[in-house]
Amino acid sequence: MSYLEEISMKGRDANPFFRMMGIDIVSYGEGQAILTMDVRPDMMNGDGWLQGGIYTALADEAMALALFTMLTEREITATISESTSFYRGVRDGTILAEGTVIRKGRKVAFTKGVVRQPGEDGTILAESSASFAVIEQQ
Repeated sequence: MSYLEEISMKGRDANPFFRMMGIDIVSYGEGQAILTMDVRPDMMNGDGWLQGGIYTALADEAMALALFTMLTEREITATISESTSFYRGVRDGTILAEGTVIRKGRKVAFTKGVVRQPGEDGTILAESSASFAVIEQQ
């Protein structure tokens, strides 16, 4: 069973990291993915703000899921590099990550992730970009 089939059948339970972090899948397909996550007290840094790695992890998962929607059955992926810029902190509530595939080549894919507050305001909290190796299995 493919990862996308597992996501379709099991939702969050298809991915142990989603389960641990409380990540919910809003939508995915055609090089796009949207995930949400409730901010919890155990995710805060020492100053009471959501720890920066949480933004990066949520964006990474959204970008990876977006890329999975474009892989063939014989392709797998691995992160080559990732960079995140942080714009604004949160102390509570829900955050949303949108992952988008910018370009998928035969060997490398480029993605963008935006973490924001959900709703009409949609304040951008962080932006990520990542490159992924596209590996064809024999």
